[in-house]
Amino acid sequence: MRIVPAPEFDLRLTLTSGQVFHWQPDGEGWLGLIGNKPVRLEQRGDELRVSRGSVAAVAHYFALDHPLGEIYATFPEDAFSRAALEAYRGLRVMRQPRWECLATFLTSAMKQVSHIRAMSLALRTKFGEPAAKFPVAAYPAPEVLARADEAEIRGCGLGFRAPNLRKTAQAIADGKVDLDALAAMETERAMEELCRLPGVGRKIANCVLLFAYERLDAVPVDVWIARVARSMSGSGSLEELEMFSRERFGLYAGYVQQYLFHHARVSKTLPG
Repeated sequence: MRIVPAPEFDLRLTLTSGQVFHWQPDGEGWLGLIGNKPVRLEQRGDELRVSRGSVAAVAHYFALDHPLGEIYATFPEDAFSRAALEAYRGLRVMRQPRWECLATFLTSAMKQVSHIRAMSLALRTKFGEPAAKFPVAAYPAPEVLARADEAEIRGCGLGFRAPNLRKTAQAIADGKVDLDALAAMETERAMEELCRLPGVGRKIANCVLLFAYERLDAVPVDVWIARVARSMSGSGSLEELEMFSRERFGLYAGYVQQYLFHHARVSKTLPG
C-alpha cells in the first residue's frame, strides 16, 4: 500500500462528476484504469491509498498539483456559484488520456451520464484489451475501432454515433490528425483541428481541451451549462454563451463550469 498526499481532494466526487465513465466502486475504494494500467484506490482523509497502480500516474491523472486555493479565489460571487463551490469542494479537473477522452465525449451527444458510462463499458468489453485479473478493459485503440465493423460498434449502444466514432478512429489511425501535436497549438488552433473530425463540434472539442489538454479556460456548453449561462446573461447562442462564460469566469473558467454543471445537474436548480 502506497500513500499519495491529496489535500483538498474528493475522489468520489471527482470520479462521479461527468468527466470519466469507467471507474467503479470496490468496497471502500475504487477500481479503474489510467490508460491501460489498472489502478485501485481508497481515500482516507487527505490521503489516497494506492494498492495497485503508479503513485506518480495517480497524482498526475487526478491533477493533485492544481492550485485549488488560487482557483477558488476566481469563482464568481453570485449565490449560485458560491453554493456550487461550497457543495463540491475537492472536485478536480482531471488529466485524461487524449484518445480515450476524445472518443468518450464523441459518443456523449444527447446522452445522460449513465448512458455514456454504459456505452464506454460496452466498447471496452467488446473491443478493448483486457487487463489481467481486472474487471475493466482498456479503452479500444483507434486502430482497433478503425477496423471494426460499424454494426458491431452500433451494437454497443452508440446508434447514430457509431459512424462518427469509426471515422474519427480512422483519421487518428491514418495520421490525418495527430492528437499529440495538438498539445503545442494555441487553443483556437487546436479547436479547429478537433472540429475537423466527424461529429466533433465546439462542445465536444472544449471537453477534450479541458479534460485531456489542461486548457483550464475551456468551457464546454452542454444543456446544463447553457441553462446556467442563460440565467446569468439573459440570452445568447451556444457560441455566445461560451464566450460569455469564458469572459465572466476567467482564467479557470473550465473549473468554474465543472462545478456549476455538477451543481445544476445534481440539484436541478438554476441561478436566480
